[in-house]
Amino acid sequence: MNTTYLDMIQGKNPGVTPVWYMRQAGRSQAEYRKIKEKYTLFEITKEPELCARVTELPVREYGVDAAILYKDIMSPMVGMNIHVDIKPGVGPVFSTPIQSMADVERLAPFDPAKVDYIAKTIRLLTTGMLDVPLIGFCGAPFTIASYLIEGGPTKNYNKTRGMLIGAPQVWDALMTKLADMSIVYLSMQADAGADALQIFDSWVGAVNAEQYKQGIYPHVERIIKAVKAKYPSLPIAMNGVGTDHLVSIWSHLPLDVIAFDWRSCINMAYERGVTQTIQGNLDPAYLYADEKTLAREVDRILLDGIRYGRHIFNLGHGVFPEADPKKLHWLTDYVHERSRELWAQEG
Repeated sequence: MNTTYLDMIQGKNPGVTPVWYMRQAGRSQAEYRKIKEKYTLFEITKEPELCARVTELPVREYGVDAAILYKDIMSPMVGMNIHVDIKPGVGPVFSTPIQSMADVERLAPFDPAKVDYIAKTIRLLTTGMLDVPLIGFCGAPFTIASYLIEGGPTKNYNKTRGMLIGAPQVWDALMTKLADMSIVYLSMQADAGADALQIFDSWVGAVNAEQYKQGIYPHVERIIKAVKAKYPSLPIAMNGVGTDHLVSIWSHLPLDVIAFDWRSCINMAYERGVTQTIQGNLDPAYLYADEKTLAREVDRILLDGIRYGRHIFNLGHGVFPEADPKKLHWLTDYVHERSRELWAQEG
């Protein structure tokens, strides 16, 4: 098994920078698009053999060092009796947004049995199908809450931040229920065989540092500590977008990996108190660039990561649908070959 991803997190220095891509499963792959002609996202996730195949696709096509389970951050909502639609070109949509304490109280406790197909998919992948580690994940409470409160995707998160600021008791009750769900959901994935876990707080960059510390940090800390208490050796990563102002706060969490987006500087990590493995942080826009321009930026990131000492190469956000699979394959090969050279020179 290729263990470079886990070796890097554990500080073993495999002599090469491991690489995987957020949203690598699906999106731009031709084989995935054919599957999507027949099945919706949720239909795929409910078919373990099909979901495992989609999860494994980028490992085979790109040669990445880790797989991430194909599903959506909204996948566990069915386990709380919450109905969600994924509208093409829009995203997750809820017909009855959460607005009051009564709405929060109506949310059912998460029942993992209602999403047992996710555990079945993990077991398929980790019992012979994959030769790289499998990453399970969940959406963080803030990001999940933003969809539940807004009723769908938003650009300003006004209602979400409004509840955080103006109705702190309702907010705390909702965060508590979502944190409870996250603990059980992540534990289910760990029990099924996931080799690592990642928490996606994709939209938490919308809040300032003080709001995060007061209304969000305690719930995220509880999730991580609860999972770590059960699975102390299982790596946990945190990822967000536009979260440079939160990096120093995240460094105090019992995390193993902190993902940087392209607005954060790896070479300033130590100054900001970060000691965890860093993941990132190529701007996805570089996937539009020619190979010479792309290679120059990758070299800079790799060198910063190698000098820091513990680095997993990734994008600062996810693969976009129009990304060229051939370029992602080239990029993976380049990261492997170039990082071996740089580790030998710098290490």
